[in-house]
Amino acid sequence: MTRKEIAKQPKPDWIRIKLTTGENYQDIKGMMRSKTLHTVCEEARCPNIYECWANRTATFMILGDICTRACRFCAVNTGMPTELDLQEPERVAEAAEGMKLRHCVVTSVARDDLKDGGAKIFAETVAAIRRRLPLCSVEVLIPDFLGDQDSLQIVMDSNPDILNHNIETVERMSDRVRAKAKYRRSLELLRRAKEMKPNIPTKSSIMLGVGEEWDEILQSMDDLREADCDILTLGQYLQPSPQHLDVVKYYPPEEFARLKEEGLKRGFSHVEAGPLVRSSYHAHEQVESAAKTREERMAAN
Repeated sequence: MTRKEIAKQPKPDWIRIKLTTGENYQDIKGMMRSKTLHTVCEEARCPNIYECWANRTATFMILGDICTRACRFCAVNTGMPTELDLQEPERVAEAAEGMKLRHCVVTSVARDDLKDGGAKIFAETVAAIRRRLPLCSVEVLIPDFLGDQDSLQIVMDSNPDILNHNIETVERMSDRVRAKAKYRRSLELLRRAKEMKPNIPTKSSIMLGVGEEWDEILQSMDDLREADCDILTLGQYLQPSPQHLDVVKYYPPEEFARLKEEGLKRGFSHVEAGPLVRSSYHAHEQVESAAKTREERMAAN
């Protein structure tokens, strides 16, 4: 079967999205609109938006909704961003407080137009959330800041509970899939983050189905572990529009289960794997599971 034939085939039965648009979903949607905030749930057309919003969880997307990069897998708008919104961190914190979050995920578009890549706004957002919700854990999903170590230091000094940066795909496919980002630079960011703050867990994600081989996935796991990455998520790539990368393969649930086993064998403290898994899917459960695994390993030693 050719790639065009694969791209045109209907999605398999295991790619099922449960539509839940009840009171919680409408409340969160209304809150985001009233505070002029963006979520990666909407901008990236995440398949889990209905489930997550129904459970009153969301991933805030700061620094606007226009990305300076044009990755071939991503549905977020690209172009030249507008001016920086210095009040955004406080509005995110207000929304998190209103949602009574226990775990808050903050990500962003890439802002290569800014000297620090938006690192200061990330740090201010973490601080604002902590002021309003001192018991809420905060996870940041950051861009690569073009490899700038000072920008990474700014984020790490805000002491997020988890530092997340996605390699997205295997090394061979990276230049085709991602714009400006480099596979080895992403690994270096994760390694440096752990050196700066050894006690802060790091996390990364790989999307499957863009043309990678099985052995390459395993090699990427090994590369992440070599960078001392703690948490791994694996999910199926779904083409957001005909202009984006074609889906080369739909991985069945049993293959995701095998990959989860491979990840755990390699020492990740938590692996979330499944067709609809995304980087922030069940994020709070990932934190708790990873912490429990670390405690068990420390006790065993």
